[in-house]
Amino acid sequence: MGFNGIGGFLNSPGQIPWEFVVLYFAVALGIAFVLGRKTGGVKMFTTVDLVYIGIGSAFAVVWEFYISGFIGRVLPNTPFVDIGFWGRIFTLFIIAALVRKVGAGMSTLFIFNLLSDIISYGFSGEPIYTIYEMFTYGLLIDVFIAATGGNIFGVLGSLRASRGGKVKAVMGGSGESVNTSPGGYRGNAAPDFRKNITSFLFSTNFKTIAEGAVLGALLAFPDALLYRAFFSPLLYGGVVSWAKVAFNLETALPGNIIIGALAALAAVRIVKAVGQ
Repeated sequence: MGFNGIGGFLNSPGQIPWEFVVLYFAVALGIAFVLGRKTGGVKMFTTVDLVYIGIGSAFAVVWEFYISGFIGRVLPNTPFVDIGFWGRIFTLFIIAALVRKVGAGMSTLFIFNLLSDIISYGFSGEPIYTIYEMFTYGLLIDVFIAATGGNIFGVLGSLRASRGGKVKAVMGGSGESVNTSPGGYRGNAAPDFRKNITSFLFSTNFKTIAEGAVLGALLAFPDALLYRAFFSPLLYGGVVSWAKVAFNLETALPGNIIIGALAALAAVRIVKAVGQ
């Protein structure tokens, strides 16, 4: 069946034309590296970066094949829940926030796929699976790193705020207004809710939640769309069911959006704790 288990079917009924997939890879790679050079997101990896990528990839494998299996036994079997992939989102977001350089996502997914083949899957179908993992999930993360100039999830703002708070604490001040009334506000002034909402919308926390939710949503598309409608028929042939594609996407989006927001918040928290 073709080379290394790859059927090479490019004209299966309902399959996405290969030209569109190649165009996506070319455009996304161009955005990641060209825009990344302009914004400062393209930099050489340091030894510490490579350590983070290696540890993150290994943890993602452990989660995918061991931890999620145990957790899945106590959760209801539903298409809306994907414990294994949600753990991978947390890991990828943390690595992206720690490294903050274009290539972090693709490198992490390359090592993850290699370890997965060694531990469980075997190498049949390669290098298609490696291409799929790297240039879908990994590349989407790298595009976000490039677009934000390495400030993915607003992590740099959080780091500056954290370090500024430490400086103020050492100097003996918090930098915050003193509450003089039992209600927690100076005098009898009522809270300005519109000002608070506006402040939140422009805050680092909102940037973190928004970027995490958007990136989490985008990570629902590779499996539901590109794999089911292109890579799977490329490997094995068959008819693409677009109703199944739509169903998989609809069931993946809600959980991915929520997990993406939570994973982004966790990533920023870990970066602040590490002080990276």
